[in-house]
Amino acid sequence: MNLERALLRRVGEAIGRYRMIREGDRVAVALSGGKDSLTLLEALLRLQRRAPVQFSVSAFTIEQGKFLRSLDALSHWLQERGVRWLCLEDRPSLKLMELQPGHGCDLCSRYRRRAVYEAARSLQANVIALGHTADDLCEALLRNALFNGRIAALPPVTWSSRREFRLIRPLIFVSEHMTQLFVERIGAPVTPCACSLRTGGVRQQIRQLLAELERRYPHLKRKLVSAMGHLDTARLLDPRFLEGEPKETEAPHTAELPVLASRAGN
Repeated sequence: MNLERALLRRVGEAIGRYRMIREGDRVAVALSGGKDSLTLLEALLRLQRRAPVQFSVSAFTIEQGKFLRSLDALSHWLQERGVRWLCLEDRPSLKLMELQPGHGCDLCSRYRRRAVYEAARSLQANVIALGHTADDLCEALLRNALFNGRIAALPPVTWSSRREFRLIRPLIFVSEHMTQLFVERIGAPVTPCACSLRTGGVRQQIRQLLAELERRYPHLKRKLVSAMGHLDTARLLDPRFLEGEPKETEAPHTAELPVLASRAGN
């Protein structure tokens, strides 16, 4: 398999199917320092040269005090590629680390979301590209179904609350196995975050469950992603999608019976 060709084809398919990038878009890639976001940035840079629409690519990183090594290598790597990059030190997040070192993911995500919009605004971007992969979609689907009681994953395209930014996920058809191989091949400087080392949480347990199942049943995650795009709503339990009993006004025989009886009595 030609890794680059397969990767770019899947990214291009996601972008085209869901109209993620449009003429004149200014795309800012959210770089977390991990393999997925680095793959996303490089894929967009390569697609930019051959895309039928014109768009720009920049990048940003939110410093929340959780990186396990310096960002100098990442900065140098981006400079070599001529990528405009903003590293935003989020002071509220750093204060949170100081005051509540054991805070949960939800609180951290809330702080990060505000900082992400601030960074994109500084870069004058109208599109924010996030590095969620097919693995993330599968994990989100199971997490929502098993623990939140709803069928939901991650949308390929969505909007910020004030519709200031369009948020896209071009890696939804790309596995983490592919991103791992790709960053190794291009020599991208992966900068790990302390969050990636956490164990014992629900997300980690679901990831381990999926990995174990896929060892037994290859392509399981690919089929799960495919299932998210082929819903059989008539076989689910949501009343909004179920065919109900016909209304009386819609049944010709019930509407005609009183008329016939009336004539018979005359």
